Amino acid sequence: MYFNKKNKFFHGIMFHHFHDNKIHKKGQGSISGEDFYKMIKFIGRKNILDANVFHEKYKNKKLKDNEVCLTFDDAIKCQIDIAVPILEEFNIKSFFFIYTSIFDGNPDKLEIFRYFRMNFFNNLDDFYKNFYIILEKDLSKFFEKNKKKINATKIKFPFYSNEDIKFRLVRDFFLTKDEYEKNMFLMMKEKKVDYNSFLNKLFFEKKDLLSLNSLGHTIGLHSHSHPTVLENLDYNDQKKEYIKCLNSILRILKKPKQHIKSMSHPCGSYNRFTLEILKELGIEIGFKQIMNIEREKGMKKINNSSLEIARQDHSGIFKMMYK
Repeated sequence: MYFNKKNKFFHGIMFHHFHDNKIHKKGQGSISGEDFYKMIKFIGRKNILDANVFHEKYKNKKLKDNEVCLTFDDAIKCQIDIAVPILEEFNIKSFFFIYTSIFDGNPDKLEIFRYFRMNFFNNLDDFYKNFYIILEKDLSKFFEKNKKKINATKIKFPFYSNEDIKFRLVRDFFLTKDEYEKNMFLMMKEKKVDYNSFLNKLFFEKKDLLSLNSLGHTIGLHSHSHPTVLENLDYNDQKKEYIKCLNSILRILKKPKQHIKSMSHPCGSYNRFTLEILKELGIEIGFKQIMNIEREKGMKKINNSSLEIARQDHSGIFKMMYK
């Protein structure tokens, strides 16, 4: 049974990566189509609302504690190839949250670097070892200084290992974006990897967005360039991120502004500026990426506001299914 004392409140279920061991190889955090099918059964089809129904029931304060919706972040091609056919089989209409620099031919390197570390190393530990060798930095003081943050992140995101958390801290807080990308490109050069060779496996095309819309799924915002710590941007830069994202989606779908009413926070990062901007843009419903209260965000309860709805990462459900 999916619902228990810890999750008996309405929320979203969050998905990113899928694998079929053909085009889309298995990697950290990915699930197969078969497991996705079983997950829907485990949650209970009757408990999964279509995205538009979830949205309307939220607005009318009619959502029940055992009602959820399915959400997909980052416009990753494997979602189209593996998840969408299963959604259609179950007749489930979901939220797809899109970051839009991919349609300008300038995707954020986050997904590219993920593919690299998943496919060109023996395992993640091998990648981390090589990453720190190339970096040539003494990080002992940095990790000691951030000990509490590491422990707090482990509580918020139990599906990350300690090494995953440390790597993300280095990426997002120790290095600048340019420094991080330089390090990754040095690693790719050392491995003689040209990322252009696998770009077509990674991201949505415009036709995929049009197809999702025609099938009745709900398209929402996920920023333009997918900054990993969006809350570090000032008000104007955050606003540019979401206006660019909104306009890009509207151009592709050839829809009026009122068509886009939903979003999810990239990497769960936002602040009061973000919420103000989203409200100004007419966004009515937004999703976080955790199932507990973040004190540093000033949350007083689960589903603290219309733009802070909780989500369960699929990996947590996977553990429940196979414990």
